[in-house]
Amino acid sequence: MEAVKAPRGTRDILGDESWKWAYVTQMCRNVADDYGYREVHLPIFEHTELFCRGVGETTDVVEKEMYTFTDKGGRSITLRPELTASMVRSYLENEMNKGTQPAKLWSIGPMFRYERPQKGRYRQFVQLDIEALGAQDAFVDLEVIDFSMELYRRLGLSNLQVVLNSVGCPKCRPVYRKALQEYLRPRFDELCDSCKSRFDRNPLRILDCKSPICKEITEGAPSVMDHLCDECKEHFEQLQRGLDKIGAVVKHDKRLVRGLDYYTKTAYEILSGDLGSQNAVCGGGRYDNLAEAIGGPHVPGVGFASGIERVILTMEAQGCSFGRKPENKVYVVAAEPDARLDAMSLMRTLRMNRISADMDYMGRAMKGQMKTAGASAEYACILGMSEVERGVVTLKDLKEGVQEELTVEQIVNKLK
Repeated sequence: MEAVKAPRGTRDILGDESWKWAYVTQMCRNVADDYGYREVHLPIFEHTELFCRGVGETTDVVEKEMYTFTDKGGRSITLRPELTASMVRSYLENEMNKGTQPAKLWSIGPMFRYERPQKGRYRQFVQLDIEALGAQDAFVDLEVIDFSMELYRRLGLSNLQVVLNSVGCPKCRPVYRKALQEYLRPRFDELCDSCKSRFDRNPLRILDCKSPICKEITEGAPSVMDHLCDECKEHFEQLQRGLDKIGAVVKHDKRLVRGLDYYTKTAYEILSGDLGSQNAVCGGGRYDNLAEAIGGPHVPGVGFASGIERVILTMEAQGCSFGRKPENKVYVVAAEPDARLDAMSLMRTLRMNRISADMDYMGRAMKGQMKTAGASAEYACILGMSEVERGVVTLKDLKEGVQEELTVEQIVNKLK
């Protein structure tokens, strides 16, 4: 019988890699603390209705990618494909509007989308999510973009660039939508099948299509910037002035529309890398009508999401540091079987003093223990019955090869 394997599109993150994840997560936590964002933990599944109404029934996420099932109570449940809708649901359900506004929230955890697995993209993936809910000031957009820039700066990513656009609002977007449809109509038959289906339901998504023919057709398409209402135009100009003030490198891209229906006004991505090989490490924007779409009152919001797999791959490609790889400080070696109990006691003392330590559990001879020590620790604490009787331990620096006899107290003081 063949052994059970992990489902396609998932992966195990093992010890030789997980420390990198811990480093990135801790950096997210540090930046969130500095910017006044508070961590929340939300369910990994929600009622399907939340994503259908919030994300949009015509999006690829809802149409093709959601993991949806009926639970034992006959309810339609979906593993979360993204976190913004859940954040807004939590804001409404827990009456966060009664506190200081905007409510600044962040979370990190697994998301689920059924799509073709490839490097850096999995069916279960980990995403960082940052949201500011309850304020419509363009300076909140600026803070969110600045947050993402600062996070990637601290992680060591190079050549950070903001790709920026506006997608308008319910007042001005229909005008642009009509202008875009009129432009595309003469070449409708040349569009790919996906874009033909988007033409009436969500024509802005055609701008984001990766098909070469669709990209060529939309090259001369009208710009949303020429169709913004006064409110959206002022919001965008204020954000642009703020980005100039903080020295952000900004590129405008009329194709940037984001893939979800809830976006209004600001849409942005952060790129990192050398020109010609840039990677998008996050995407986000404003979504002032999402709360109403899921049955709540009007609650303006802005935020971004960042796939941790993509961030780590980009950091590795750019040679960024992940800090120091964890390793045992000490490996306790029992020189003879009778000394194992004392070796265990010594190891426990070291651990109680916050000195990482390990020892042999396989009954290896001293030579085998020393080989393991050399491969996994900085120091070896060698303990035989002679050392036990004299109340000392032989401490060996495995990198320098120098060793000395010390008391347990002296070893603790030296290694701490």
